Amino acid sequence: MTNKIYNFSAGPSALPESVIDTIKSEINNFDQGMSVLEISHRSSAFKKYADESEENLRNLLNINSDYSVLFLQGGATHQFSMLPQNLSYKESADYLVTGAWSAKAADYGSYHTSVNIVSNSINNNYTTLNDITSWSLNDDAEYFYYASNETIHGLEIHETPAVNVPIINDMSSTICSRPININDYGLIFAGAQKNLGIAGLTVVIANNDLIENKAKNLPPISRYETHAKEKSMLNTSPVFAWYVAGLVFKWILEQGGLKTMGEINKEKAKLLYEFIDDSSIYSNPVEKKYRSWMNIPFIIKDASLDESFLCEASKEGLKNLKGHRTVGGMRASMYNAMPIEGVKKLIDFMDYFQSRNLNNV
Repeated sequence: MTNKIYNFSAGPSALPESVIDTIKSEINNFDQGMSVLEISHRSSAFKKYADESEENLRNLLNINSDYSVLFLQGGATHQFSMLPQNLSYKESADYLVTGAWSAKAADYGSYHTSVNIVSNSINNNYTTLNDITSWSLNDDAEYFYYASNETIHGLEIHETPAVNVPIINDMSSTICSRPININDYGLIFAGAQKNLGIAGLTVVIANNDLIENKAKNLPPISRYETHAKEKSMLNTSPVFAWYVAGLVFKWILEQGGLKTMGEINKEKAKLLYEFIDDSSIYSNPVEKKYRSWMNIPFIIKDASLDESFLCEASKEGLKNLKGHRTVGGMRASMYNAMPIEGVKKLIDFMDYFQSRNLNNV
């Protein structure tokens, strides 16, 4: 049994080792002998840290002053309701459904606005994207919503859809994994617990024109504009989660920023997909051009081998490889903190497991 653990969880997911080390060293004394676990969000020390963390995220994603950056609670799922409440005035919004999370977002959105499903990939079991020429787009929609990556089914849209209304993107599992053009989007949101830190924090990046002087019918706590004016401190902030995110932003910058991070993530995905495609007992169902870099589901030809695979992998330090309960099989989630060595070790184990079970499939 190995001592080295590689955590392939879809989220909450692995943190960089150096970030964990920093947390250990700083947790007892963040400010004047007080722990970051007990510090006030309105203390001068944390306000300074919050400003620095926002500036680092702006530098990573090249976010200009046209956008507000919000550090909110409630998880990404809360944004499924907060979005239509804040942004839908024409009582119409377009939703592209490519997996379980965008389907859930559309369902939540329907409580607040008239949701138009422009396309739904459920008819192909979320393995590919229907051609844009078949989409029923509404040019009068208030916004176009999609999830660039579906963590459960492993389908990723690698290019921003070409539509004529403000684009909203759930980037929970891809944010800061590679460079993006922030100006393509009206609003981006992401739960932190995959690439940015731990659960309890959701980052929202919103074009100011989209949120200013809007949603006056809502209480202040539900309005993006109010949170922006209060610098995400309208109410008690998720201090520790924000602190961890700040450490992760610094770590990504130290790795060389998003260009370097993107090159590493692309290589990790390439290695695992090539092995799966060349193997005798493993397969991935997603059309190649829509395969996710972050979440790679794979199926063993004989499903009766699943439990043996998971048990043996765990003993080798390869943890949390079980696929989502609605899909089955396996899933390797390889966010920023997963080193390429972990992916190579997974491939070595999969190869060994295959060699021992070729006669059983």
